[in-house]
Amino acid sequence: MVYMDNHQKIGGAVITFGVLALIFFTFMTVILPKVVRPTTELNLGNGVFKASIALNEAERMKGLSGVTKMSSDEALIMAYKYESRWKIWMKDIKIPLDIIWLDQTKKVIYIVKNAVPEDSTTKTFEPKGLAAYVVELPAGSVKANSIDIGQVADFKLKESDIR
Repeated sequence: MVYMDNHQKIGGAVITFGVLALIFFTFMTVILPKVVRPTTELNLGNGVFKASIALNEAERMKGLSGVTKMSSDEALIMAYKYESRWKIWMKDIKIPLDIIWLDQTKKVIYIVKNAVPEDSTTKTFEPKGLAAYVVELPAGSVKANSIDIGQVADFKLKESDIR
């Protein structure tokens, strides 16, 4: 039988607490942000969408990969720290999408309708101008919600969260 004195018990408790704190910290800062994206309401054209927001490179690269269906009121907003001609491809996308590029004022500058999964990695879609946001919607959303070049999207996000 092994006996521990109080110092050994306290030392063991401190180590256990430290390990649990490390696991909790890792979960909150690394794992949870990858599982749960922030959301916002997106108003664009005649549509109102429940939009998840991809705020960092890993989330933007993941995009809608693996998604097998979206309801007509769902969207993904990919937010970038600066404007560029952000290219989009259909890697691991399972459903057709409408893709919309917005400038820093959230004005629609370019639209691709019905980008299909068959395009996979063989084709990239690129706006003609600089964009700060890319919105992905289920195919048909642009037409169904009368979305057009020059319209301004309305949604809220913390600019300081974009990485």
